[in-house]
Amino acid sequence: MKWRLAAPFLLGALAAGCAVHLPAPRNASAGAVPAMEAWKRVLSRHVDEAGRIDFAGLASDRADLDAYVAYVGEVSPRSAPAEFRGREAVLAYYLNAYNALAMYDVLESGTPPELDSIKVRFFYRNRLRMGGEWISLYALENELVRPLGEPRAHFALNCMVRGCPRLPREPFAPERLDAQLEAAARLFFSEPRNVELRPEARIVRFSEILRFYTKDFLAQASGLIAYANRYRADPIPADWKTEFIPYDWTLNGQ
Repeated sequence: MKWRLAAPFLLGALAAGCAVHLPAPRNASAGAVPAMEAWKRVLSRHVDEAGRIDFAGLASDRADLDAYVAYVGEVSPRSAPAEFRGREAVLAYYLNAYNALAMYDVLESGTPPELDSIKVRFFYRNRLRMGGEWISLYALENELVRPLGEPRAHFALNCMVRGCPRLPREPFAPERLDAQLEAAARLFFSEPRNVELRPEARIVRFSEILRFYTKDFLAQASGLIAYANRYRADPIPADWKTEFIPYDWTLNGQ
């Protein structure tokens, strides 16, 4: 997840301290199938229908999350390309890995009530193990996910705060990825928290996700309203003014 800060502050904050390598779990799963089953159990047990996470329950029942994060730490499309055949397999892996590592990052950070005060550490400085390499959540999203050219990925990535798209209760799967991303986009643009209509003023207010990643969406549409209308049952008039809803960095706990 991306945000905007004044450049001098951001550069100063990053220069103030070196990267922090979060400890990776040691109980690596035997392979992809049991690891994915572990991640599936995490989502079904600790995420509710509204996409909220039971961090307290998860903190006391970490075996499955640790197993999946341990697998991610050893295996990735970069370390084992033969295991990820096709763009869908690569993207599904990265989406699941990002969400699991963000969840793990929250637990290792002590489940702060809000990420706003620790964003630089959480997204930039904290490095998590993936395929034998250390990577930040920022780099995972911007250097690995975004270059794949799938804007709908922004409705699947979740950094565990209320402003994020709804966290699904099942993993992303290569064979169903297009349908899952389509459903995620339609859900995102149907929720009032992401799209606020003001007919009297002819204004639509979008989630700041559309401001953060405008370039990605405009690669496939003439404007943000045109992109949103692809996934809405009730189209927004093309001549309405566009504004943005402030992002909510409150932890999305149950």
